[in-house]
Amino acid sequence: MSISAELTQRLAERGALLQGHFRLSSGRHSDRYISKFRILEDPKLVEPLAAEIARAFAGERPTVVVSAAVGGIVLGYETARSLGVSGIFVEKEDGRAALRRGFALSPSDRVLIVEDVVTTGLSVREVIDVVRATGAQVVGVGAIVVRGTAEFGVTTVALLHMPLESYDPSECPLCAAEVPIDDPGSRRT
Repeated sequence: MSISAELTQRLAERGALLQGHFRLSSGRHSDRYISKFRILEDPKLVEPLAAEIARAFAGERPTVVVSAAVGGIVLGYETARSLGVSGIFVEKEDGRAALRRGFALSPSDRVLIVEDVVTTGLSVREVIDVVRATGAQVVGVGAIVVRGTAEFGVTTVALLHMPLESYDPSECPLCAAEVPIDDPGSRRT
């Protein structure tokens, strides 16, 4: 069984593939949602996924893995462990993405950015901007699931591509049909 087929099966088994009316972290609306923490709560599932991402980028010789708080921390840590490098994360400070907690990068660092689920790519672009501001080189982006756009100008590897129809709230057919909305996301724009 391919990693994509196995991952889709595992997502379904864990109840991570939801149907309904959802406000995504990006602010857009969708009739499907991937509950990423149903993946991240299981170390026996996260470990092989992180190892697969690490394997895809081992030839790039990353020196550090950087992820976005909060969802990417577990996957970033496990990917860094698999590569034998440090794992740090970007989080918000005064509403802006930043390295905090004493985390630092240098121009000699080769950074692999890791994200759990990518929809619009906003979080990944924020991390890329923070990394590049330090002079470090972004060698790639690895993700468990890409459900939307994943154009970052660097090699991007997703273990599962799951296109997801999403709508601007003003054009959402579910809103027009007055379907109640669920707001499970972790980041608001």
